[in-house]
Amino acid sequence: MTARDRSLAVLVAVLWGLNFLAVRVGLDHFPPFFLAALRYLVLAVPVVLFVPRPGVPLRWLLGYGLGFGVAQFGLLFLAIEQGMPSGLASVVVQAAAPFTVLLGALLLRERVTGRQLAGIGLAVLGMVVIAVDRARTAPLLPLVLTVLAAVGWAFGNLASRQAKPEYPLRFALWMAVVPPVPLLALSAVMEGPATGWRALGSAFGPDGWPSLVALVYIAVLGSVVGSGIWTALLKRYPAGVVAPFSMLVPVVGMAGAWAVLHERPTGWAVTGGLAVVAGVLLGTGWLPRFLRERRRAAAVPRVPGGGGGRPPGGQTAGATGASQETKRS
Repeated sequence: MTARDRSLAVLVAVLWGLNFLAVRVGLDHFPPFFLAALRYLVLAVPVVLFVPRPGVPLRWLLGYGLGFGVAQFGLLFLAIEQGMPSGLASVVVQAAAPFTVLLGALLLRERVTGRQLAGIGLAVLGMVVIAVDRARTAPLLPLVLTVLAAVGWAFGNLASRQAKPEYPLRFALWMAVVPPVPLLALSAVMEGPATGWRALGSAFGPDGWPSLVALVYIAVLGSVVGSGIWTALLKRYPAGVVAPFSMLVPVVGMAGAWAVLHERPTGWAVTGGLAVVAGVLLGTGWLPRFLRERRRAAAVPRVPGGGGGRPPGGQTAGATGASQETKRS
């Protein structure tokens, strides 16, 4: 991966990590289900008008929208509104990765390796640590809602995997068409038919501009810009190269919440969060692959004469090996 593309991957992680702060600001003005509906409604109108519909079965588009959009963001926004620290939420929601593995095994009969089970176990242990820590000082409902949001994300992942879209960005954009109606219905039932609309009207007053800025950030920078760059990177590099950068999201989320919102996680919460992140890295196979590559790089003999470890011809040892492997195949 080039330095420019690494910088872009880090930029996406920063955009997505700060998204949790924007959600917290937006929830100071909007009710949670209504804010989640607005997030997608802002995208849905231009998508329907200007983006061609992806050629995938409707059931997988609906499944992706209901899982990733309605369940994940509806429950996540509700959890933060109910008192889940936004920084800690950015960590716990990463449990979607091991949940995806488990649901894939249960529903699609996909094979689960011992390494994946170890990663799932470590992530679950981390969530238990966070739960026990929060039970001493705060209600558990916000944490439970955040975990359920991660489960919704996992269901969305399975629907996306089954859809196998030819144009992933187009598929991701059209997903935004699904959540507004069910989220607005939930808002009407649970928050009141007029509550969200009154909040939207007052947002254009002198005190409502922070919520509008937060909404624009969530919909445009967090969704369109972040997803667009991420999709472009996934087209140029294997998922195993790009995906680990997403583990910077909870780091940015917790650091931003600490600096801006003055959220101070306990030592146990940090420990549990690190266990969740480590479990995701282990379960997705990135951590073992990273360690193997480090050992392989350390074993490459350095070329005399200050070549910095590069063999003659200007290629790296890894590139040379890849070329030879290609020829053999």
